[in-house]
Amino acid sequence: MVSSADERDAAQQLSDRGSNRSQRPTSDAFRAFIAAEWAARPEPDVARAPVADHAAARRDRIAEHFAGDRLVIPAGPLKVRSNDTDYRFRPHTAFAHLTGLGTDEEPDAVLVLHPEADGGHEAVLYFRPLAGRDTEEFYADARYGEFWVGARPTLTELEARTGIRCAHIDELADALAKDAGQVRIRVVPEADDAVTAQVHAARTSSGQEIDATSTQAEDGELAEALSELRLVKDDWEVTEMRRAVDATIDGFAEIVRSLPRATEHPRGERVIEGAFGARAREDGNGTGYDTIAAAGDHATTLHWIRNDGQVRAGELVLVDAGVEVDSLYTADVTRTLPVDGTFTEVQRRIYTAVLDAADAAFAAAKPGLKFRDVHTAAVTVLAERLAAWGLLPVGADVALSPAGQQHRRWMPHGTSHHLGLDVHDCAQARREMYLDAELEPGMVFTIEPGLYFKSDDLAVPEEYRGIGVRIEDDVLVTADGVENLSAALPRRPEDVEAWMASLRD
Repeated sequence: MVSSADERDAAQQLSDRGSNRSQRPTSDAFRAFIAAEWAARPEPDVARAPVADHAAARRDRIAEHFAGDRLVIPAGPLKVRSNDTDYRFRPHTAFAHLTGLGTDEEPDAVLVLHPEADGGHEAVLYFRPLAGRDTEEFYADARYGEFWVGARPTLTELEARTGIRCAHIDELADALAKDAGQVRIRVVPEADDAVTAQVHAARTSSGQEIDATSTQAEDGELAEALSELRLVKDDWEVTEMRRAVDATIDGFAEIVRSLPRATEHPRGERVIEGAFGARAREDGNGTGYDTIAAAGDHATTLHWIRNDGQVRAGELVLVDAGVEVDSLYTADVTRTLPVDGTFTEVQRRIYTAVLDAADAAFAAAKPGLKFRDVHTAAVTVLAERLAAWGLLPVGADVALSPAGQQHRRWMPHGTSHHLGLDVHDCAQARREMYLDAELEPGMVFTIEPGLYFKSDDLAVPEEYRGIGVRIEDDVLVTADGVENLSAALPRRPEDVEAWMASLRD
């Protein structure tokens, strides 16, 4: 015979099982009591954010590109990490760029640019505002409730801060369906599946047949344009990039200070990762991407993020790391450091080759030259150096030809990528706007050549094996060249050694 307790368990829906651990009260008495005797909320004193005018100008530029269309830019939803715990929220890059919101603002929000009769657009920000303390959300909703995650902004507060008219997220569906069949709707693809479904419902609400291939292409055009909008940074963005780089430089100093402890720990790479990560959380939102702390042969794995290896004196450690500030702009800097503070002769030889390649890339980077020219300048130096060392099976000129490329065995990645809200920013831009584009003042990108000799690479002398070197700086294109934003972090081997010694004194 089934007991009453078993009957209750059988009746409980699977979706409700997560509440078993919480034991939240549900009585009417509790509901009445928790809703009462709260102090009045103080009147908000919210200033318009410094970024608001810049974000408005960005919205105007993208709206001009899609005159007459309704543009839907979601922040994205919370993502489950495990069971009922979520990852820390980070809004979609396009949403952050067009609203100026950063850090963990605002999950499930949607920016919509509504076309107007005069040819312009009205921006409306739909989001879930602060709920009253007389609502169940206040105390029972572990994802959104104030008792659990803190107070959300009100409609009035966020409107004052962003300069964007705000509305409750519950109004989104009707707003999307307005003028159905007459106004084309574009939505950022893969930003929020639930919002994409609402857009689809709005597209089909007029009864017209929708061509899925056409709508995908139209949405792709929006993603492409939003990416290209970020290719040239405005003054506010450049200031944020400087802040991110400066914080990253401080983080590298913490790395050097951590090296003695790292050499004593069985997973010393994580000591390095932790030292930088602590600084990133103290000075910014966190790291802009998973830190690479690669000691010894691990440095020859381009995206080594496991960081579980030992750090040994006499070896090099390659650290690729960047602080993401609260506005979500990130730095991306790499230094390759001698663990005990001094380069060996072979390490210095390889390091100097990479540094010379980086310097050649710096010299090539100036307005009017193409983005791809930066890479060509760097790899030309590396090919010539590899040939001089007797490592190439052909001459440098043959290796550099399209039919050769043998030098790329030891540097298979590109020399540069755009940088900003995303560590690999503007990734949806067209080739002619990226690789084949001329450099313009306001562009921010990396210069990061490297050489990677794996421990089992029989094509190189034994003394080279297990050494990986990358030097990466963040640069801003100016009217007559580039400014190295990360120049305060030493690059020359003798300067690196002196800097490390000064931090250990």
